Amino acid sequence: MVQAPAPATPSLEPWRARAAALPAALAEALEACARRPAVDQAECADVLDLLAMLGCDAQTQAAALWFALAQADPALWEARAPALPEELRRLVDGQRAAEKVWALHAQRTQGGGSEGLRRLLLAIIRDLRVVFVLLARQLAKMRAAAALPEAERRELASLTRDIHAPLANRLGIWQLKWELEDLAFRYLQPDTYRRIANLLDERRADREAFIRETLDELGRALRAAGIRAELAGRPKHIYSIWKKMQRKALEFSDLYDIRAVRVLVDGVADCYAALGVVHSLWPHLPGEFDDYIARPKGNGYRSLHTAVVGPHGKTLEVQIRTHAMHRDNELGVAAHWRYKEGGSADAEFEAKIAWMRKLLEPRGDEGELAAELQTELLEDRVYLLTPKGEVVDLPHGASVLDFAYHVHTEVGHRCRGARVNGRIVPLSFQPRSGDRVEIITAKNAEPSRDWLSPHHGYLHTSRAREKVRVWFRKLAHDANLAAGRAILERELRRLALPAPDLAALPAHFHLKTHDELLVALALGEVTPGHVARALLEAEAPAAEPAPPALAPRRSEKPDPSALRIEGVGNLLTVLARCCQPLPGDAVRGYVTKGRGVSVHRADCASLARLARRDPDRVIQVEWGSGAPQSYEVDVELTAYDRKDLQKDVTGVISNVGTHIVALNSRVSPRSGVVEMRFTLRVRDFEQLSGLLAKLAALPNVTDARRVSAS
Repeated sequence: MVQAPAPATPSLEPWRARAAALPAALAEALEACARRPAVDQAECADVLDLLAMLGCDAQTQAAALWFALAQADPALWEARAPALPEELRRLVDGQRAAEKVWALHAQRTQGGGSEGLRRLLLAIIRDLRVVFVLLARQLAKMRAAAALPEAERRELASLTRDIHAPLANRLGIWQLKWELEDLAFRYLQPDTYRRIANLLDERRADREAFIRETLDELGRALRAAGIRAELAGRPKHIYSIWKKMQRKALEFSDLYDIRAVRVLVDGVADCYAALGVVHSLWPHLPGEFDDYIARPKGNGYRSLHTAVVGPHGKTLEVQIRTHAMHRDNELGVAAHWRYKEGGSADAEFEAKIAWMRKLLEPRGDEGELAAELQTELLEDRVYLLTPKGEVVDLPHGASVLDFAYHVHTEVGHRCRGARVNGRIVPLSFQPRSGDRVEIITAKNAEPSRDWLSPHHGYLHTSRAREKVRVWFRKLAHDANLAAGRAILERELRRLALPAPDLAALPAHFHLKTHDELLVALALGEVTPGHVARALLEAEAPAAEPAPPALAPRRSEKPDPSALRIEGVGNLLTVLARCCQPLPGDAVRGYVTKGRGVSVHRADCASLARLARRDPDRVIQVEWGSGAPQSYEVDVELTAYDRKDLQKDVTGVISNVGTHIVALNSRVSPRSGVVEMRFTLRVRDFEQLSGLLAKLAALPNVTDARRVSAS
């Protein structure tokens, strides 16, 4: 049966026998543990063996023993602790903090226990060696869990499944991860575990004979090719078998990688050479090849995986890696831990602890911490590759332009395109973990102000946006003023607002002058959408709030409270079809015969003709607080024709939550220019502004604007 090979009776005696050769701190802790029957010496011995396998130093091993002593005899610990080195006390305190987390695990699953998790993470950040001790202790407990009562055993297994196994996976410590997973699975789902274990046992002899034959044949082929390699059968772990059966909806008999071998070679070039030998020896299965050397997993795992039809027509999985990769895959971050007095860890180690540090950033809701821990442990970030194979870690949703700024500020400034896995993509493209990203730069290029607009989706990280703002701040003041003025005029033109009152806008954004507002627009600190919302609120009565953002659904007849008519009570009001006023537009009313008051934009040409004919019917109206739920507005779009243009345009309209009431489109056969006119239902200026910006950003679109009143 493939399962965790628990030691029969671990003992401290082999360690005590060589105490004279051990550092003083470890020898002292060994002797203190051996003298106290309350200490579980078998568990301590197992923990020491595991820490030694991980390559941990004597201080880490001593801290594990002193913690066991502190649990068994708290008074002894309080008496001895002051005389111990501060580093050792810190390691023990980290384990004590973790115990509070385990005690609160049940509450944590219901949103509690977050403060205990914070103490654990703080301990980890101070000294990563605490993690190694926690994982080793948990594995030692799981190996001995068969002797525990059922309820206690299941609780221990649940804790292992939820926290320890994902943490070992995130840090790449495969040697502990697989055994923690298998043992937790064994105790939480014993029937399923036994069924798979029995299936593995049924044909063990045949499988082992097949592996021996395979290794002999492959070894001869590799030697003939001049490749020095170490070959071995690879055990398939029960939990991973079950996960694959669940993920791919397969039966046990359908799994191709129950039979598997591992090839260890000296260098990366030998890995690919060995792969060529394997594929020339046996036909490979299409779609079953993974290159984790070119695209390492998020936890640093590197290897070549392929599946072939091996001897006797049986499927076989082959893993190929270097000896160094194998060590790193088995031990993960522990393989990079080289603690020395006054020394420091390597860059990969720093990257690992940087992930944990991000979990400790200040947050308003303490209850979010447990959920965020689970999210982070499940790889809720993207791990991308540079052309040189270096790993770049970015938040989920980051674009290739964010990637460029992460590589270097100048690379971001000069970025003009990107290739993802060899394919040209737009700057707003969001790559996935494992993608290889190559940035295309121009020699004298500059960043675009459009990159700062949230509507275009170019930048998602605040760090990249700030780098763009810094670049534009260095421009001459006059250049920023001109750019801001152009952005404002373009927005007013899009919204078809002729010379609105802009005097109150700077104060709305806590700015002193109109020039400061223009500079803020140029730097992306104020967006056109913000300006649209401010214009809407500026037109609303001072004593009343701005119209609320309600669901986009049109009322044929406006709510009586949506418009206030000067000097008149409850009159029927109708929004004029000729100019389609929106909240924020300056409006006037015209008293019709039998249809109440028709509300027009103040600059409406139709209203002007009516006023010349019968000026006494023109009355003052203004927007109130109970505006209709949505408004119809005409939008005009001009573009050069291309495939899927209309599909992309309607997709943008749908994604922003607006609704198409009518659509008319025509294309000029000579020029290839398309003119589209939509009647849309929108909520307010801000929604319309965002929609027009997104439409204008589509490929081949030259203009998108609200249709001016005729």
